[in-house]
Amino acid sequence: MKLSLLALLASTVPALAQPQNQVDTIHTGEVVVSVLEIATGLDTPWGLAFLPDGRMLVTELPGDLVLVSPDGTVSEPIEGTPSVFAQGQGGLMDVALHPDFAENRLVYLSFAEPGEDATAGTSLGRGRLSEDATRIEDWEVIFRQEPKVEGPNHFGNRIAFDGAGHVFLALGERFQFGPAQDLSNTMGTTVRLNLDGTIPQDNPFVGQDGEDAIWSYGHRNIESAIWNSEAEQLWVVEMGPLGGDELNFVEPGANYGWPVVSWGINYDGTDIPNPPEYPEFADAAHHWSPVRSPAGMILYTGDLFPDWQGDILFGALSAGGVERVDMENGAVAGTQFLPLNTRIREVVEGPDGAIYLLTNVRGEAAGSVWRLEPFEVQPPSADGDRSGSGASD
Repeated sequence: MKLSLLALLASTVPALAQPQNQVDTIHTGEVVVSVLEIATGLDTPWGLAFLPDGRMLVTELPGDLVLVSPDGTVSEPIEGTPSVFAQGQGGLMDVALHPDFAENRLVYLSFAEPGEDATAGTSLGRGRLSEDATRIEDWEVIFRQEPKVEGPNHFGNRIAFDGAGHVFLALGERFQFGPAQDLSNTMGTTVRLNLDGTIPQDNPFVGQDGEDAIWSYGHRNIESAIWNSEAEQLWVVEMGPLGGDELNFVEPGANYGWPVVSWGINYDGTDIPNPPEYPEFADAAHHWSPVRSPAGMILYTGDLFPDWQGDILFGALSAGGVERVDMENGAVAGTQFLPLNTRIREVVEGPDGAIYLLTNVRGEAAGSVWRLEPFEVQPPSADGDRSGSGASD
């Protein structure tokens, strides 16, 4: 999210109502973190975006977009969202607000779009959220991943804006491997579009044989992406096979090597060459084995966790928690895993500086919105009782 939009939210939103259901506390070394439940009963929640009034737009993988209020109320599904391919890893996925949402109320949704003969591919569309926030109006698809193929895996799906009139969509290679090295399609790529879906003429492959929308290629499956405005660079954390999740600082036109190279190995146990063996491919800034299965990502800028300012945090699906990447002078200085014992699909910095998570339980309407904030020890009461809480009274 653009810093200017965060500033707008912070200036217009009152302090968010604090839930009383404390799920857990995490001892990180620097600070004790309180984990609070905002809402629950969501069906496989996937993406989250804050509205200026403090409510949250949340996508549910089977195909619904709902509003979650600070008091935990979950709305009925918002009308006007697209039909989705709700199989396997596919469905209604990321949600993001247009950088000028306060003026135009445009909402972007990425999703697995069904095609002919049981095929599907990732698409990006946008529409206007009605004033009463009950429907999406004037919906249009502005990008379609080509080609659509059979299979329920590796749709990717993260949206990022660069603040200069462009939107990025991070994609997967649809579990097809080889096409990630072929510029004639957009599988295993990041794409860069103008905000209306047209192609920027300074994209790296414009005028060459291949897809003009491509910004980078050779990726496996990306569900974590942000635009770093200070570095003026797209950053992604992508899923490896057996081992080899990668943090990549994405350069325009760069090839990140999948499936020729990887820091992991194939599911059948066969080796894959490591990236340094093929220097023509861009290498990762950092990699993880065993995998974290990254999903959702922020570059933290808030005041609630001052020691984390400038650090990356992303959800860890298979590991069950949040990974913090300590960034110093644009390089990885270390990592820290925050265990939460459940799948974390999304990580968002709220307008209040807290960190909001979506828990993601497959096949159950038990997904939740959680809030991370510093744990506060309450002063003793008149009867001498002392309690700890991450929430104010």
